Amino acid sequence: MVLAELGKSINAALQKLSKAPVVDEALVDQILGEIAMALLKADVNAKFIKKLREDVKMEFKLCEEENINHQKLIQKAVVDGLTRMLESDRKPFQPKKGKQNVIMFVGLQGSGKTTTCTKYAYYYQKKGWKVALVCADTFRAGAFDQLKQNATKVRVPFYGSYTEADPVQIAQEGVNVFKKEAFEIIIVDTSGRHKQENDLFEEMKQVEAAVKPDDIVFVMDSSIGQACFDQALAFKKAVNVGSVIITKLDGHAKGGGALSAVAATESPIVFIGEGEHFDDLESFEASSFVRRLLGLGDINKLFQSVKDVVNMRDQPQLIQKLKEGKFSIRDLQTQFNSVLKLGSLNQFMSAIPGMGSSVLSKGNEKESIKRIQRFLCIMNSMTADELDGEGNLNFCRIVRIAKGSGTSIEEVHILLDEHKKLSKVVGNLAKTNLGGKRGNEFEQLKRNPQQMMQKMKGAIDPSMLQKLGGMDNVMNMMKQMGQMDGIQDLMKQMGGMGGMPGKAKRR
Repeated sequence: MVLAELGKSINAALQKLSKAPVVDEALVDQILGEIAMALLKADVNAKFIKKLREDVKMEFKLCEEENINHQKLIQKAVVDGLTRMLESDRKPFQPKKGKQNVIMFVGLQGSGKTTTCTKYAYYYQKKGWKVALVCADTFRAGAFDQLKQNATKVRVPFYGSYTEADPVQIAQEGVNVFKKEAFEIIIVDTSGRHKQENDLFEEMKQVEAAVKPDDIVFVMDSSIGQACFDQALAFKKAVNVGSVIITKLDGHAKGGGALSAVAATESPIVFIGEGEHFDDLESFEASSFVRRLLGLGDINKLFQSVKDVVNMRDQPQLIQKLKEGKFSIRDLQTQFNSVLKLGSLNQFMSAIPGMGSSVLSKGNEKESIKRIQRFLCIMNSMTADELDGEGNLNFCRIVRIAKGSGTSIEEVHILLDEHKKLSKVVGNLAKTNLGGKRGNEFEQLKRNPQQMMQKMKGAIDPSMLQKLGGMDNVMNMMKQMGQMDGIQDLMKQMGGMGGMPGKAKRR
């Protein structure tokens, strides 16, 4: 996304601190000037930029004489300042499972509100909620057809009318229908409006009074930047806006203006939209967003993403094979399927420290997913023996697999080469004894970090190591993982590869 340029610019400014022999007030002023310019280019409100500069300078002055890492101090102050800008004191609404939650969507014309309603429905549907959509937009021609098509694509029940012109009646009837059928999340899509359209604003108030929503979500179009501020203020005064979703953050330089305009609503950002697909909706957490924007990653988010798609209790055989240095094509097939369940590869990769928020462009991400899907087609054309590494993949078999999967012989060879490389990495890791009886790599890291570093260097491909930001960054990631809640439980599930000191699984 375009905001990634902001992250690169701020990072480039901060890196000058590490190269400077002395960090003094003049250098800090220069760095903050560069950061301020980057924020202005991203259309962030000047008031917030001024406050950020003042806070960072104050932090530096308080600790100037102390023997500390000034680069990390200023980096943390910048992260904290940007996080405060995006945070709200108000807690976001959380739907209650097993109860009926009515969510009303409001926003400007053309903000992507109807598509966002569908994304929101799809997000909760994937998590096992019973979700429905109601089209109360009778102002825009084709609004009901759009919602109907979207809802059909994601298989979500919907309600609307081609004949009824009263949006209040449609909203009330739709909500009542889905309440009787015990739907847990009922989303009401309303007409897009402008702050100067008094009639539409009055209609919005009437819909609110009729359906009594548990939460009102204001959909904000990032492409209009700081112009969002006045619009957000108008909506806030008209109805009780409880949450904000920012759309179109994937391609507009004015995204910073929209982000800083959220302050007008006094409501938290709950999701951000970064694409046109129904799964291009990311739950928003200010600190995580800022850290990933600056290339600092978010290990907790990374861990949670993996935990959501990979249940280690269901993979004891795979874990045992990895510990023994074995990795079959079937194992690769399982991991590819897990990668597709992760959703956006960009979001997942940006959670890795050093990878930044633009590891893959939108086009490259689509290409990567398409490539994985073609690899899976190839594997689906293999026999059980071939997947498990028990069949000799000679030329005749490769030709048969290519024909059966609708791919080329060259693509089959590429897959086999990829598997060979990964098998080598798994074998090297097993030789380092990271997955052996001694286990608990985090405790080993604390006892002898240099020895651990040397072992891992031999196991990780140099090009991959470079992508991960170097060995120091990898070690930092491991330290963060060692401090995370729940990581020890996960390690115990992995067949004794980790655990609390003195509690490693005995054999």
